[in-house]
Amino acid sequence: MPPLTRDQAQQRADDIQAFYREVERLHEEQALLLPPEQLDRLGGHHQRLLADFRAAYDIDQDAQARRLSLSMRIASLLGALALAASLLFFFYQFWGLFTETAQVCILAGSSIGTLLLTFLVRQRDPSGYFCRLAATLAFACFVLNISMLGQIFNITPSDRALLPWAAYALLLAYACESRLLLGAGLVCILALIATRLASWTGFYWLDVVERPEHLLPAALLIFLVPLFISQARYQGFASTYRVIGLLGLFIPVLALANWSNGSYLPFDDDLVEGFYQLLGFTGAALTIWFGNRRDWPEVVHTGLLFFVIFLYIKLFDWWWEVMPKYLFFLVLGLVAVLILLVLGRLRRVQGRKGGTAA
Repeated sequence: MPPLTRDQAQQRADDIQAFYREVERLHEEQALLLPPEQLDRLGGHHQRLLADFRAAYDIDQDAQARRLSLSMRIASLLGALALAASLLFFFYQFWGLFTETAQVCILAGSSIGTLLLTFLVRQRDPSGYFCRLAATLAFACFVLNISMLGQIFNITPSDRALLPWAAYALLLAYACESRLLLGAGLVCILALIATRLASWTGFYWLDVVERPEHLLPAALLIFLVPLFISQARYQGFASTYRVIGLLGLFIPVLALANWSNGSYLPFDDDLVEGFYQLLGFTGAALTIWFGNRRDWPEVVHTGLLFFVIFLYIKLFDWWWEVMPKYLFFLVLGLVAVLILLVLGRLRRVQGRKGGTAA
């Protein structure tokens, strides 16, 4: 058997469970009657296969285990955020009580210690939940390390700190398969490229928010990464790249569609806002189409979210002041119904194409 990723092993286990449910239905309908000895032989093979998958990949063998895994992921995320916040407030509560030398030693020791703890837990935690929690804590320590060392030695704040933060977050993300840290690393890269572009065009790096267009090149690059560098070994990494990239594309367009002063375009304010409104609608529609074509649900959902946001903002601009409020919200409800009808029709068309292909 060729080597599998965790996602592939989980999909195989899900297929096995679905197979037995369908075989049971077919037996009840008298449509398929397999000899007992054949079912026993097949069941033994699948039990051995599932046992191997559980040992190697810690998969969820049934629906109950899947629900518990989801609860564990949520608990891991909340625990990581809580521990990071606890560490932050601990430093600020007692920081003034330590000498400068002690402060440097504490910062260095906490970063090195949490990194070693992360890799120690990684070796002993096949599920990955505790490993990801420790990795998030290690990243928080590293961010605090650089930030507070800059304060201790009176170093001028700089966007260059984003580079080691991004590198460290991505290292931990790929080592521990943490989508949270991957997202943090990508946001740091997005911010770093935007601030560099702002600096090259004469802006102070902290004023990058005044020119949202600086986010667009980095966001496009991040969205395209999974197309050229396979992320198949890592569960959900490709979708994280795509979602972060789309957020980096749509948020600046949404801002410029309502605030033309942040644009480099040398046109009238109404023309600039109209251009970005059109770009937002067109881009969101193309995102929905492209995501549906490539079977990327996260891309479809993100595109649909921003299409609705752009649409509702435009309806608010047109009719909030001139319509009675009950009529305005009635129109919003009817627009939602229209969107459901359009999406339902696309779903039926897609189903017919799938049936024809089959």
